This record gives sequence, structure tokens and C-alpha cells, in this order.
Amino acid sequence: MNTNQFFETLGLTKINFQLFLLSLGVIIVGYVLMALGKTYDVLSLYISPIILTIGYVVILPLSLLYKEKKNKD
Repeated sequence: MNTNQFFETLGLTKINFQLFLLSLGVIIVGYVLMALGKTYDVLSLYISPIILTIGYVVILPLSLLYKEKKNKD
């Protein structure tokens, strides 16, 4: 069993990996924005936590739960 077959048995496809990489990118951007802002700056207090929440709560679970719809034909 190669790696591709292993992930297919888990139900993970190429789209799942792309969404996972997107979520990692969004999370990294959120932490970078938090580090760039000063302590009481709008960037580090409001914008980066929103971006991190989107990365952790929306995109990351979506990357694990997404399944393509199969045609009934």
C-alpha cells in the first residue's frame, strides 16, 4: 500500500490537502501579523485574532471534513 492509497482509504483527496495547506498559510499569516503589530495596535488586537479564528475554526476543520459529491449517474 503506497501513501496515496493510504490517504484515499481515509477519505482524503487532493482538495483536502489544498485546503489544509491554505489553512496553514492563513494561520501563519495571522501569527506574522500579530508579531508585526505593537502591543495595543489594531493589527495585533483585532485583525490577527480574526484571521487566526478563521484559520483554526473554519478552514482547518473544512479541510478534514470536506468530501466531494459523487454523481448518481
